[in-house]
Amino acid sequence: MPLLRRVPAAAVSAVVLATSLVTTGVNASAQAVDPPRDACSSSSASYRYLVLFASGTSEPSATSEVTEACGALSVYYPEIAVGVANSVDARFAVRMGTDRAFSAQSMLRDSAKASGGESITTDQTAVDDTDRTAEQWDMTMIGADRARRIMPGSKNVLVGVLDSGVDPNHPDLVGALDRAASAGCLSGRADQSPTAWEPTASPHGTHVAGTIAAADDGHGTTGVAPGVRIASVKVVDDSGYIFPEYAVCGLMWAAANGMKVTNNSYFVDPWLMTCDRGSEHVVYESVRRAVDYATSHGVLTVAAATNEGADLADPSGQTVEDPGDSGRRTLDASCKVLPAGLRGVVAVSAVGRNELKASYSSYGLGVVDVAAPGGETKPQAYDPSGGKQEDDSCVLSTVPDGYESLCGTSMATPHVTGVAALLASEHPEATPQDLTKMLTEQADPLPCPADYDLDGTGAQDAYCTGYQPYNGFYGHGLVDALAAVSEN
Repeated sequence: MPLLRRVPAAAVSAVVLATSLVTTGVNASAQAVDPPRDACSSSSASYRYLVLFASGTSEPSATSEVTEACGALSVYYPEIAVGVANSVDARFAVRMGTDRAFSAQSMLRDSAKASGGESITTDQTAVDDTDRTAEQWDMTMIGADRARRIMPGSKNVLVGVLDSGVDPNHPDLVGALDRAASAGCLSGRADQSPTAWEPTASPHGTHVAGTIAAADDGHGTTGVAPGVRIASVKVVDDSGYIFPEYAVCGLMWAAANGMKVTNNSYFVDPWLMTCDRGSEHVVYESVRRAVDYATSHGVLTVAAATNEGADLADPSGQTVEDPGDSGRRTLDASCKVLPAGLRGVVAVSAVGRNELKASYSSYGLGVVDVAAPGGETKPQAYDPSGGKQEDDSCVLSTVPDGYESLCGTSMATPHVTGVAALLASEHPEATPQDLTKMLTEQADPLPCPADYDLDGTGAQDAYCTGYQPYNGFYGHGLVDALAAVSEN
């Protein structure tokens, strides 16, 4: 169930201990002298830090602050006063303030690595060109197969696929991909070279892209909005991590390049839920600022609710993301999945072929806005042999060198993104708020299930709160592509 990957159990939280200077008494008549600032050191490997600044801070001022704290500013977004810095000084975050500087790279240093592998793009001669649209039950469920005959989407609409990279050679995607608008964000700075935005380790982004905009050409699969353009914005490294600086870069790139919608089938690392407190505030606030900026510049952010099966509306208890004492975190109301839990973001849950919330899909009243087909993987208890199950209920879409069925809220989200792109095509002056309103008003309401005992054990697997027009499992309901092109 790829929402890219679960939170790694081995992730170790960084603990920074601040020291205090102790001065001895001096003669009262003597002039006070400030103690010298600690000299910069190279006691650490070089790590990348996300840094918050006060609103209105100029780039020269930001550079000066970082330099004084023993770092080097590598990129600065003055529009949101967020920067990315590098430092080999272990005390850099303390010098800047732990509520202003944070390194996810340092926390996950044993696992994280930047993209640098070989491209996994398509050999076009290897792709079977059989028409497989009859296998796309997901498109039928939301009326996309009928909608595209009325309106396939406009080339004036550019959709950002913030993911692991989109295969530029896949025959179903080559006509939709806008190479000039594509970029890689794995340093926190946008890089337009193809090697920066092509997929190198994961087919995930190519699968998402196909659900949005695969060509309607009688071959392979077809997307919800085959007439729109897509941009590959790589925010996932080869280890599957989405560091906050990657996401900030991707969202700012989308705003700068006139994208109408972005698809975000991920959650921002290093935590499943990021809390607005302490050092986590750096991550939370940086992503919030980037989302708000993108929204204010006409970009609708659509994001996955995650595959943890968690109630996102009621974060509580201690996390198990790290078994060590130093890594335990207590969740509270300030903790949200980023970016799905932020205001202005359309959060998407997943349903199976029976329009029932998928077992893996997270949910939450006031968090989930709409639902879409993501497929279902049956609980292991359904398989009497205890072996691996083959299930044809996942979502078929493009991957390098062909097609594959995958399940997850990652797969549900691009259906919503595609419908939003159709709405943007029909209503070119629509704001992100307008698109959200149309998405939710046109959705087909789904009621809370009377019984959500998926494995037949007699216990409910999750609790749905709300009523049919709006509830925690499905938000306002199942997204409707046909309504997007039929209703004014």
